[in-house]
Amino acid sequence: MSAGARFDLTGRIALVTGGSRGIGRGIAIGFAEHGADVAIVYRSAEREAGEVVAAIRALGRRAWAYQQDLAELDALPALAERVWRECGRIEILVNNAGMAYLESFNEITPEHWRRVMAVNLDAVFFLTQRIAERMIAAGVKGRIINLSSKNGFVAEAGLAHYNASKGAMELLTQSLAIELGGHGITVNTIAPGIIETEIAGEFDLPKEFFEYYKEHIPLEHRFGQVEDCVGAAVFLASRASGYMTGQHLILDGGVLCEQVPRMQFMAAETRTHGG
Repeated sequence: MSAGARFDLTGRIALVTGGSRGIGRGIAIGFAEHGADVAIVYRSAEREAGEVVAAIRALGRRAWAYQQDLAELDALPALAERVWRECGRIEILVNNAGMAYLESFNEITPEHWRRVMAVNLDAVFFLTQRIAERMIAAGVKGRIINLSSKNGFVAEAGLAHYNASKGAMELLTQSLAIELGGHGITVNTIAPGIIETEIAGEFDLPKEFFEYYKEHIPLEHRFGQVEDCVGAAVFLASRASGYMTGQHLILDGGVLCEQVPRMQFMAAETRTHGG
């Protein structure tokens, strides 16, 4: 098999939640560029969803868009049934939709806690449950990709509910990998750091924070771009990752590599030449 064939998604159908903007949009179009037909789920960005559908169809692939608030858990079985009926066998599921509030622990209300958990964790499980059941019944050796976060491994202030949801997602992914492995279905996560998308810009923080943060990103002192996540998603959706399951790909520019930031306190000659 050639190198290109390992990443070929021709003839496969993918479902991407949160597919109208940001990382989800990039993954949906990236899959189409590699040959897949793609359905996206969006909550409210109808115009943007239409633009993604148009971009996929311009690549010669089929595309669909479904409006659904994923926090409405009772609606997910019907969503799974409709997508499977109208689009065909879903072979790739990307649980990308996510949300966060930036607030101190004592400011978190039950409403905010429940919504973060519903979108980031509950919907991931219950949509996967219904799609995976259909994969098994149809004999599909599918790929399930969950968009986690580096916050699934280390915490940040002001994000207690988000941190908890992503940490739980990591163990949920491993649990599903165990139970679905016998059916040839792989389950993995992509765990980004800060990616320059709309959600990152929603946090009310001074620009000094973002400059401070970038200083501590080893790889070129830059935030990630959507495109940095697309390659990982194509890999996990393709034949190239066929023996990989229950794992995570951390895309954070090396932030988690360093326990304590020290570089700025080291002499310039030491930083350059070693010592």
